[in-house]
Amino acid sequence: MSGYETVFKSRLLLVALALLAGLASFIAFGGTAYGEGELPEGFDQTPFVGGLTSPTAMEFAPDGRLFVAEKGGMLRVINQDGQLQEEPFVDISGKTATAGERGLLGVAFDPDFAANGYVYVYYTQSAPGKRQPYNKVVRFTADPANADRALAGSETLLFRLPGLTNRNHNGGAIHFGNADDVNERDKLYVAVGENGRENAAQSLNSLLGKMLRINRDGTIPEDNPFYIKTSGKNKAIWARGLRNPFTFDVQPGTGRIFINDVGQQTWEEINDGKAGANYGWPRYEGPNGGAGFEQPLFAYRHGSSETEGCAITGGAFYNPEEAATAPFPSEYFGDYFYSDICSGWIRQFDPVTKEETGFKSKSGEAPVDVKDGPEGDLFFLSRAGGTVEKISYTTPAP
Repeated sequence: MSGYETVFKSRLLLVALALLAGLASFIAFGGTAYGEGELPEGFDQTPFVGGLTSPTAMEFAPDGRLFVAEKGGMLRVINQDGQLQEEPFVDISGKTATAGERGLLGVAFDPDFAANGYVYVYYTQSAPGKRQPYNKVVRFTADPANADRALAGSETLLFRLPGLTNRNHNGGAIHFGNADDVNERDKLYVAVGENGRENAAQSLNSLLGKMLRINRDGTIPEDNPFYIKTSGKNKAIWARGLRNPFTFDVQPGTGRIFINDVGQQTWEEINDGKAGANYGWPRYEGPNGGAGFEQPLFAYRHGSSETEGCAITGGAFYNPEEAATAPFPSEYFGDYFYSDICSGWIRQFDPVTKEETGFKSKSGEAPVDVKDGPEGDLFFLSRAGGTVEKISYTTPAP
């Protein structure tokens, strides 16, 4: 069983089809009792920007610009006024493999971006001939004369992953650790899928099916949990037993990491990121793990109801750094907003009470990433529409 794209295809006979450019078709389940895409009272959704092609991931730069990765290999820039720049920050489409779930899949900014202009991306390097394509983490440098463009020739390889034998389960999310922790602020976390090679997820002799932790220069921290037990690049392993961790997020202040693992036939998981943890795949999926395995914080079943879906493809802590313009009410702060690409809903999980509730009802937007913006709004990428959508709280707090 492959990743979320294969799940979509398997349901085409049961649901309405919404054709997408450049990728597998995505679907929208039927209408809900309280309106498709409906939000709680006081919230409003508006298109922030359109014109994107198969977006996969996004990240706000420290200066407020929004960078969006397109599957085909272009990293697009949206300025602070919501204008999509015609020229991409970088165009690596000529060397990006895009078959299946491959492509440009992750973006992150250096903790000292204002001084060095470093932008990190995770993408699948094409390999002509008989060689296997492979995923890698590279760094680009913004042009000091034009911060919306990368300096020509600035691509620097930091970490190369094994050759790919299948087209699915690439992972791809990358984020730096806790900005308030001196030791963690320069550690880059990398989510890697098991590429359809299930047993690799448990093996410390493989980088597949893992969360990796590297220094921002591509070297490996000596305090990684398996540094002594492993050799070579495998010293970068931070946690294992994952299937396809397409997205994850790091909570500002606490540094807590929530890992979204796309399941196979029954369960989708939100896992508490812990050094040395084993999340059980392929031996276990969902809240049924055995002794010695880390249980998911929360898991939901596959299906077509308001609480079910097929692939968890977005997640973000709501901890806006500057919430002066349009913050959500205080009860939303610290919650984790997560999305499912099949059902199109966004729901919220309270890390303290462990309760989850609905936020945005089902829709055909196929969300693939969720972020809280610098002014307190919530954003998500619509793969189906090629847009960035913005959710704001419009009713003033009493």
